[in-house]
Amino acid sequence: MTASVQSGSQTATISTEHTLGTSITTSGVYVLVVDLNAMVNGDVLELRIKTKAKSGSTERLAYFAAYANVQEELVKYSVPVPVDTQITFTLKQTAGTGRAFDWNILSL
Repeated sequence: MTASVQSGSQTATISTEHTLGTSITTSGVYVLVVDLNAMVNGDVLELRIKTKAKSGSTERLAYFAAYANVQEELVKYSVPVPVDTQITFTLKQTAGTGRAFDWNILSL
């Protein structure tokens, strides 16, 4: 059963990596969902998922996706990421005008 763990809206500040919600430490499989409806030509957005290989290790990049300009498919889903330690989701707009992006973290 899929459930929303955290959700919200993030207004991007250009070149700032924003953490979406708080880091999750509950074991599970997670998917990031972001609505890119606000993007216009000239905007560039990066989505990241960071996790740890084992308890006590350093959090590292597990998933990265970049989107530019107006999007035809407005809602983007990350790959499912299984976690038993910690997972963090971030959004970073690197070009254009800072936009507001609705987001949701789903637990599968």
